[in-house]
Amino acid sequence: MNRLGIENPRGLVAFAALTGCLVTLAVAALTGAGGVFAAAGLAGCGCELLLHRTEPGLMARLGRLHMGATSRFEIRCVLLLLLLGRLHVTGPIGLAAAMTLVLCLLAGQALHAALITLIRRRRALAVAARNIDLRRLDISDRPPRRLTEWPGQRMLVYELSALFGLTASLMTGDARWVVAALTLAAGSCLITVVALVPYLVRAIRRLPGAAQVLAEVDAWLIQRRPRTVLYFSGPRDRADQLTRWLGPVAALPTPSLVIVRERELLEALEPTPLPVLCVPSATHLSQLDLGGVRVALYPANTGRNIHLLRIPTMQHVFLAPGGDGDEAAAVDPYSKVYDQVWVAGEAGRRRHVQAAVGVEDADIVEIGRPQLDGLRVDRTGHTPAPLPTVLYAPTRDGAAGEPIVRALLDSERPLRVLYRPHPPTGHRTPEARAAHRRIVALIHAANERRLADALGEAPEDAEAQRTEAQRTEDARRRAELTKRIAALDARLRRADADEAMLTRDRAAPDPALLTEAEGLRRQWHQAHWAASPPWLHQVIEGDVPTLHSCFDQADLLIGDLSDVVGDFLATLKPYALTAPAGLGEEEFRRQNVVARAAYLLGPGASGMQDLLRPLFDPCLDELRTARHKVKEFLLGPTTPPSIQRFTDAVDALAEKGETVVRLRDLHTAPPPGVGRWSVIR
Repeated sequence: MNRLGIENPRGLVAFAALTGCLVTLAVAALTGAGGVFAAAGLAGCGCELLLHRTEPGLMARLGRLHMGATSRFEIRCVLLLLLLGRLHVTGPIGLAAAMTLVLCLLAGQALHAALITLIRRRRALAVAARNIDLRRLDISDRPPRRLTEWPGQRMLVYELSALFGLTASLMTGDARWVVAALTLAAGSCLITVVALVPYLVRAIRRLPGAAQVLAEVDAWLIQRRPRTVLYFSGPRDRADQLTRWLGPVAALPTPSLVIVRERELLEALEPTPLPVLCVPSATHLSQLDLGGVRVALYPANTGRNIHLLRIPTMQHVFLAPGGDGDEAAAVDPYSKVYDQVWVAGEAGRRRHVQAAVGVEDADIVEIGRPQLDGLRVDRTGHTPAPLPTVLYAPTRDGAAGEPIVRALLDSERPLRVLYRPHPPTGHRTPEARAAHRRIVALIHAANERRLADALGEAPEDAEAQRTEAQRTEDARRRAELTKRIAALDARLRRADADEAMLTRDRAAPDPALLTEAEGLRRQWHQAHWAASPPWLHQVIEGDVPTLHSCFDQADLLIGDLSDVVGDFLATLKPYALTAPAGLGEEEFRRQNVVARAAYLLGPGASGMQDLLRPLFDPCLDELRTARHKVKEFLLGPTTPPSIQRFTDAVDALAEKGETVVRLRDLHTAPPPGVGRWSVIR
């Protein structure tokens, strides 16, 4: 919507009004216009509150530009003192008292921020954990959220108190009102500061140190003896590289462990039955007893992988299965440091061998894509519904999507469109945002026309009326399930607890809660699709319905070269790609394996009519055989299932690791009377 990144129109208006209020406050303070100052201050508080609720990202960006809530609060306090000096309503003594109280208030705010910072740093454990029994560690509760959270809203309360006092003083001519209001604000701030002191003392005296935490984690590792570790380091926005492997690793029959290196990843992690360790320090990681781990899995190539790669008792694996099948995709030479590289199918094997980066063919293992085993697969030839569904799921910004959606909506034979852009799509540039909004407007207009046509026709029979009543019930149930999922998610994530408390309290996963959450999500998806008339188009933004749930609804996918199309290939249903301009069809298919089984759309959605023909008549689907071949080449054979191939690969490598450890122990056996570890070290 604008260069500030404000998406909500109300947020843009509120930000403009807030800026205007700050300017008005400055002018009113300089000119001594007390009434204008009070009105502008109250309006500014309302804008601040609205922005805190609707545009938290903007408020965070203002903080990074040194114009955060604290800076704005300090500016308004100085302007208030300037106004009081101009008005002479307080007199010298009253003005001195107001100045003292404002200074106390600002000092209290600074002290409050310092205490919160000290408490948070002291409560950051050397190793944080989930689903690991560390209850013997004496970890105290964090301060209540009302004392530590919402600093901007807390300062607004102080400011509102001062503004009400100023208004009363202006109306009565009595300076005691504004002095009393400032006293109340400063006193409240002081009470908040005093209430935090005991929590700081507890954090200093009671929270366990690094040595104690590491010893307790080691005791758990020795008892549990995990055989496989899933290791990841990276920014929070790349957490999906880790989460996609949680399910396959959790399905392993032997104990497993997840290790992450960044604390923010622990917050982004989905609820899982797997034990999780967050070890930010390489020194602490090297001190953990991971001698029982035989297989280490790495979903991403990052520099911090070296901290685990140096452990010789593990077999190290890079998980390289991709979904796009692009033979021109880069292969990182860093991959040769791993003992094995696991790919999805023959395409991944060829890509690594032909890149000649030092990865031997014997060290490449094809495991398929375990994450896709649950998709509905069309093995005999897909028969679309009477009103077929086309899923348009772009992953790149650009204006190419508008003619595609327009051509689908204007199709001679009616169909349903599901528009599900990748979350960042339409948010990177103003042009992309404008194109995204135009697509959404087209779909909404098409739905309005279909609704008008439906209302103009009387239901044919009682069955039609019953179906509509059932959809209403499904919509009600979907709303109910949404609330239940939110409540259960709050129980699983516990927003009231910090990292230390979650480490203490999450001693073991609750299988009942995890099963209930999975069941509720499955029911929600069923209710969602049942509640929407099959003849209405949908715009799907956000994480739900999931992409794989949309795959099950779709008869055809239109996308671009991405993992989305690679995943959809597993369904064996037809798909189309938008070919880039300036690259011939033959060359495009030669460079990209996944394009060899795709219908291609040219600029301006040219070729749409040829694409839609097999959608209505499966006999015209000329690429059905090609899809089977490309799927096997990219994703591997259908049998055995990918999850079984993944499990077998882990088992085989773990056995190899056991053999390596036994040989190492044999060759490093110390002479009688000499400790083995002294020889190794």
